[in-house]
Amino acid sequence: MAILLAGGAGYIGTHTAVEFLNAGYDVVIADNLYNSKAEAVRRVEKITGKAVSFYQIDVCDKAALQKLFSEQKIDTVVHFAGMKAVGESVAKPLMYYRNNLGATLTLLEVMKEFGCKRFVFSSSATVYGVQNPAPFCETMPRGECSNPYGWTKWMIEQFLMDVCVSDPEFSAVLLRYFNPIGAHESGLIGEDPQGVPNNIFPYITQVAVGRRPLLTVFGDDYDTPDGTCIRDYIHVVDLAKGHVAAVPYAEAHKGAEVINLGTGKGTSVLEIVHAFEHVNGVKVPHAIGPRRPGDIAVNYSSADKAEQLLGWKAERDIEDMCRDGYHWQTMNPMGYAEE
Repeated sequence: MAILLAGGAGYIGTHTAVEFLNAGYDVVIADNLYNSKAEAVRRVEKITGKAVSFYQIDVCDKAALQKLFSEQKIDTVVHFAGMKAVGESVAKPLMYYRNNLGATLTLLEVMKEFGCKRFVFSSSATVYGVQNPAPFCETMPRGECSNPYGWTKWMIEQFLMDVCVSDPEFSAVLLRYFNPIGAHESGLIGEDPQGVPNNIFPYITQVAVGRRPLLTVFGDDYDTPDGTCIRDYIHVVDLAKGHVAAVPYAEAHKGAEVINLGTGKGTSVLEIVHAFEHVNGVKVPHAIGPRRPGDIAVNYSSADKAEQLLGWKAERDIEDMCRDGYHWQTMNPMGYAEE
């Protein structure tokens, strides 16, 4: 039996594929390469020395997904397929709702057709909304999301909770991510956004290698010690290992379970810029710009539940994240593109 990684050629998906392969699972990846490259899948195989079954399909394409399920014995679906940029979702809400919700509904329909009943979902801390105080814990109500991206995660969580009510044999683990950064220590895979990065860390790394001239920090007038937003940054390899830990839990338990994947520590934007400069001995030119629509001031996790239920906790610190992320970018200054 195999694990299907929907959207598995992307940043988090490829790192998770490595960890599943290293743990002895068979991995199938479905990805339309909208914001990823086939080269990343080849590098997963290079890192692990194991083969991946790769389907270049859109997960919203029901016929293509049915063909995949008919050819592969899928035991569990891990769902990464979706657009993920907060700012872009504010500018293009209909695109986000159509893509993120449609992909999930198609996956669930095809899973039902083929009797697949285990689902691990790439959710987000954005579902805690603007009214909950940090640290965010799983017992808090889901709230007024500040952007359409967050609302898609909120709605998909509801889809999964409803499916679990309708089918007592269905198991869904809803992993609420905080802010994954960094890269695999090999430097072979990392974050390679298409066009202008929407997230801060790949922007930092691209400025550091001279690919971009300047980092814009969105706002320095938030109610935080240095005025910049505080986030819970987590090493992408730690995050990937959280998915591996979630699968045995999904096998042993029925129903829906919400679990944060974070470090439990907040770091401001300027703190991570300064940490990056210190660890790597480089300067990151930056300037203060206006606030970005959809951002909240403080967002970090309570990470206790993941350790209690999954036996998982983050092991890598900010310096590891900065070092590994810069290593990836120096080895691949233009990402996966041919230079």
